[in-house]
Amino acid sequence: MQGEIHALLGENGAGKSTLVKIIYGVVQPDAGAIAWEGAPVRIADPNAARALGIGMVFQHFSLFETLTVAENIALGLGAGVSIAALSARIAEVAARYGLAVDPGRHVHHLSVGERQRVEILRCLLQAPRLLIMDEPTSVLTPQEVEGLFVMLRRLAAEGCSILYISHKLAEIRALCDVATVLRGGKLVGTCVPRDTPPAVMAEMMIGRALAAPAAIARPAAGGKVLEARGLSLPADGPFGTDLRAIDLDVRAGEILGIAGVAGNGQKELLAALAGERLAAPGAVLIAGTPCGRRGAAARRRLGLAAVPEERLGRGAVAELSLTENALLTGTDGGLVRRGFVDFPGLRRFAKGVIDAFRVVAAGAEAPASSLSGGNMQKFIIGREVGHTPKVLIASHPTWGVDVGAALAIHDALRDLAASGVGVLIVSEDLDELFAICDRIAVLHAGTLSPPALVGDTDFERIGLLMGGILTGSGAHAA
Repeated sequence: MQGEIHALLGENGAGKSTLVKIIYGVVQPDAGAIAWEGAPVRIADPNAARALGIGMVFQHFSLFETLTVAENIALGLGAGVSIAALSARIAEVAARYGLAVDPGRHVHHLSVGERQRVEILRCLLQAPRLLIMDEPTSVLTPQEVEGLFVMLRRLAAEGCSILYISHKLAEIRALCDVATVLRGGKLVGTCVPRDTPPAVMAEMMIGRALAAPAAIARPAAGGKVLEARGLSLPADGPFGTDLRAIDLDVRAGEILGIAGVAGNGQKELLAALAGERLAAPGAVLIAGTPCGRRGAAARRRLGLAAVPEERLGRGAVAELSLTENALLTGTDGGLVRRGFVDFPGLRRFAKGVIDAFRVVAAGAEAPASSLSGGNMQKFIIGREVGHTPKVLIASHPTWGVDVGAALAIHDALRDLAASGVGVLIVSEDLDELFAICDRIAVLHAGTLSPPALVGDTDFERIGLLMGGILTGSGAHAA
């Protein structure tokens, strides 16, 4: 309806992305009809969608880092656009909706929250009557989320309709008027989120009641299985972040969370810990062994396992089968004997991961590219857990994953810690970190705050640290 904030819910693979891509003209439907303002339409491409008044903000931004805000926005407006006139329009719309962005700044200087504002402004300059938003809060601090909601409510009050995709049911209840639920590519129902308990919405999405997380008796934290001591590294590119004297330790049997807005050194830290980038010899230790100058394979032999942020390309090879992908990090786990691959054992291992983590796939020989993002994530985490590591590093373990898959992944991480493995999680999802971590630290501008016990901190303080408003000691940053 006009002026309605409408949620689109469903598990990974339920059809949400396909549906909104059809609405935005990226994908053409095989059958059926679309009516826009009461009249049948065929939306041939995104240009046709924008001409109708449909705008979309994708989960992954499409901005050129070396261009200014105004130059990026001009790319979507066609030829003959005056940058000076456009900058004035951007400033006017930004002020109207509280989207503080300088049109003349280069994108590589912007925070993730500011980049999202640029994407939103690009849509708003076209005066949309329908705005589609895909997982818009996955990279925002709690304070930025509140600001986004204020803007969306104002936009809806002016008559713009909003189609909002998110797996965060608390957000859906706080923001949305109506929710449509998809399961297996079909409409299974609608509800009013503020009147519907989260458990009921989750059950509609997955088709069964969610089991409460089992209480797991975790052993007292043991010895240090992963340490960083004064870890400093220059950025490996013009848009990276320098790491500055990082100190951290992960103990056997604990889960340490690192919060932070994307772009504050997470990728650089994970590369340095996993062995993709080398540092000073004593800057990284695994189970007490200095390995700052050892590569990824040597660190895996010491007991390190890693789940990268990028599923396809770094975590798995799209063209290879799940069985073949299981070998990528399993060459030292008994799956290769005397230089020969144990293919029967490898298939059993892959099938075991699929069964244990309820990976929806056509079998162990299915190509990785055939899986939804959430199912690929479950397979990668299951593969790493199956190698019985001493320490597991996981980057954004449930990013873009539906509620059922997220619970399964959280249970697996808790079980791993209960077995005595040290777990390090890097995530922007504070709900996730507070739910499963023992301690939380914040990475901002390449500097890590001292970790705090989960019971001794709260969302507001972590959010302020993520935004650079507080330093680790609690004083206001200069």
